[in-house]
Formats: sequence, structure tokens, C-alpha cells
Amino acid sequence: MPFKGRVSGILLHPTSLPGHYGIGNIGHAAYQFIDFLTAGKQKVWQVLPLGPTGHGNSPYMSYSSMAGNPMLISVETLRDKGLVTNEDLSGAPDFPADSTDYNAVIEFKAPLLIKAAEQFKVQASEEQRQAFQEFSNARHFWLEDYAFFMALKDAHGGKSWTDWDHAIAKREPEALELWRQKLADQIEHHKYWQFEFHQQWADLRRYANERGISIMGDMPFYVAHDSADVWSQPHIFCLDPETGAPTLMAGVPPDYFSETGQLWGNPIYNWDEMRSWGFKWWMQRFQALLDYMDLIRIDHFRGFQAYWEVNQGETTAMNGHWVEAPGIELFETLKNELGTLPIIAEDLGVITPDVEALRDRFGFPGMKILHFAFGSGPDNPYLPFNFTRNCLAYTGTHDNNTTVGWYEGLQDWERESLIQYIGGISSDGIHWDLIRMALSSIADAAIFPMQDVLGLGTNARMNSPGQAAGNWGWRFREEALNTGVSDRIRQLTETFGRAGN
Repeated sequence: MPFKGRVSGILLHPTSLPGHYGIGNIGHAAYQFIDFLTAGKQKVWQVLPLGPTGHGNSPYMSYSSMAGNPMLISVETLRDKGLVTNEDLSGAPDFPADSTDYNAVIEFKAPLLIKAAEQFKVQASEEQRQAFQEFSNARHFWLEDYAFFMALKDAHGGKSWTDWDHAIAKREPEALELWRQKLADQIEHHKYWQFEFHQQWADLRRYANERGISIMGDMPFYVAHDSADVWSQPHIFCLDPETGAPTLMAGVPPDYFSETGQLWGNPIYNWDEMRSWGFKWWMQRFQALLDYMDLIRIDHFRGFQAYWEVNQGETTAMNGHWVEAPGIELFETLKNELGTLPIIAEDLGVITPDVEALRDRFGFPGMKILHFAFGSGPDNPYLPFNFTRNCLAYTGTHDNNTTVGWYEGLQDWERESLIQYIGGISSDGIHWDLIRMALSSIADAAIFPMQDVLGLGTNARMNSPGQAAGNWGWRFREEALNTGVSDRIRQLTETFGRAGN
């Protein structure tokens, strides 16, 4: 079990933190948030994936399954290191305070990151150069391909790798050598940005751990087609050998979130090829994430037992079929090589007894979502009296509406079912009622999104699955982290035995 005793925590992506430069980052505001968690006696900070984002700015569609997002680097920390100046930062535009304009952020921060990389090259001490070299050597298994991929992507105007010059898209040896020489400086920039991200994140994680707070990261089951992973290791994915396009696409069948299912478009894994390599890529991926995280939530865990496979050419996920995956064999291999891993299984959606058996075989805790609890009778597995201890109780997740927005959108009969269960909505509001319900349950961990702590409505929703635009942009303001809110969380957390020592 990854938790020591009863704990609770808050779900918040770093991009949602407040600050002056258009996007939440891992600088001053992140340390303030950890102080807020500490004051509220919280033990877990759950984040979404931290990788460099691509299409739609989704952290679940990253250019790498192992790299960090340079846009999360604190430019104020770069200034404190003497790599950029106050004058550089004074050129920041008037960014919106409550949302992230990703294009504007990239336009502002990219030149600063380039300057920082160039300054590091000329002014780094011998000790700093050695640290950079040690970082690069230790992460050679993903860093080289990632930095090369991103430099190539920039050189091709941001196009997907399948639209690059044919020779480099196919990784022909002569083309690799030619482009590697041509883009040497740009490759070094991308490597430095990963080094800087890792340093800043490691300092932040240490600050959290010293205060008894664990960082729960997130591992998307699939990787984006337009990623360093797929370009550098096409043999472990189901791709057309000529075009590089996915021959089989990932998704899920129709469910609570979508009547036509969700067609994600990621390429399906070539599991036979992965097995023949001893699942090496998966081992590297877990090792890379454990560099950043104390706990790992696996998104779409059910894909390790069976996955929904859709043929290329389909426009929805409705006409797919289930294919069995070698989950037991993979997790046995990981356990033998890496030991017991601190995994949480996102076991939502179409869950069969086989998926539950895989989860329970390795003792991975699952998830219980209170938003799903009141749409059926007493057998509903999301009702608290049906919980097991080895699980995480959530009000909702990043894919749900906020609790206030959810409640406002309920049908009358489901609202009545909820009211009957809790005995009426309190004067504190439905968001605090559900937070209390999660905290009071027997679940080992209770997690609630920051939007629920603040009692925000639908306009603060982080993601609407199946909606192509308008996601991942929500941010809160610094004044939201006040003592009144942290005191309320602390009191409830202590009441329900989750405050620890």
C-alpha cells in the first residue's frame, strides 16, 4: 500500500498556480501551495502529467513520456541564477490572471529559455557543468532522442514527424548524422532545459517531502503519436511502415463521458515486440517518472488487461474491439527488476473482473469517484459504504465538472438521491459536503481538486473529455490560499483521522 495510514490531499496541476508570467510554474507560487497544504495537514499533492504538451495543450498528449515541460520552468528562478535579467522579465505582456493563453506564454518564455541556455553555456561553473553532464549521462536512454526530436520539430516548423523530410522521419543513418551536426546548438538547448526543469522540480519535491507531503504523478497509458517515443522507437508501436501513421488507434468505447466513445488516436503498442525486448521501454518509463514522483497514478489502467483497438480510418471509437494485454507478465517483470512500485490504478470506465483481478494481484489501490455514486441503487460501487480501505476517494477528477457545477447539472431524481444520502445540503455548500464525505470514508486516501476546495463552478473545469478546445487553462489567484480555507481543511482532516503526526 503506497500510503502510511489515513491521508488526504489536493489535485492541482502546476499550470493552474498563480503568478505573473501567464502560466503556473514550479517557482515561488508552488512553494506557497506546499505551505498551504502543510497548514491544512494535507499529505498528498496530486499533479497531472508534467511532460511538454502538444496538440490541444493536453498533458496527456505530450511530446515525450519521460521529459518535463520547459514552460513550467520558473523564469524568476532563472533570474536569481543570473541567467536572465529583470529587464528581460519586464517585457512580459498583460497575461490573463484566471487562465493560460498557451500561445502567448510560449511567445514570451521561449526567448528567455534560449537566453538562459546560452548564458549557462558561457557562465556555468565547473561544478554546474559536471552536474549537467551527470544528469545527461544518467538519463541518456531518453534525453538524447527527446532533445534531437524537439530540435528537428522546431526545424520543420512544428510539423508532425511524419511530415518531415522522408530520410530523417525514417531515421536513416546518414540523415541522422547530418541533422545532428546541423542542430547541435538547438539539441543542447533542449537538454539544458530538461536539466533546469529537473533541478527546479527536485528542489520543490524535496521541500514537499521534508514537510511530509508526497507528490503523486500521473502516467498516461498511451503516448502521443507525434512524440519522441514513437519517432525514436517505431518498432514498439503499430505503425504503417511507409507513412508512419498508426494502423491501429487507441480509445475507449461509449461510456459515461461520451455516447460515441473517445477516439484518442494514439498508436496501439506492439506488445509482442515489447515482450521480446523484456519490456525495457516500460522499465525506463517508470524509472524516469520515479525521478519526479513519490507515487504514480496510471491513467487508463484497464489497458494493461485489455485495450480498445480501433482501425485507422474510423472517425469515432464505436467500431473498436477489446484485445487482451500482457499486464500480469509486465508487472511481474517490473516488480522483479525495480521492486514494489508505488502505483495507483485509475480503474474507471468499463471495468471487468479481469481488470480488478490484475489490480488486486499486485495490491494497487483503485479510485472511487463520488460524482458517480448517486445515479443508481445501493449496489453502486462509488457509494462510500461500498468502499474498501485500499482505494482513493475523490469528489471528482480533472475529467469531471467541479462539484458545484456537477450538482447544478444533476437531474432532479439524482439530486434527490444525493440529498437523501447526506441528509440535506449544508450551509457550507455541496462542495464541502462531498469533501467531508470523502474524508470520512474508510478509503486510505481522500483527494479533492483545488476547484472544489474553493467552491468554484463549471467555468473552473479543467477538462471536458471529447471537447477539442478550451481545456487545461484554469488558474486560481494568489489570494485564494488564505488561512480561512486551510483552517477549514485542517479541521476536517483532523476530525477524520487523516492529519498524521
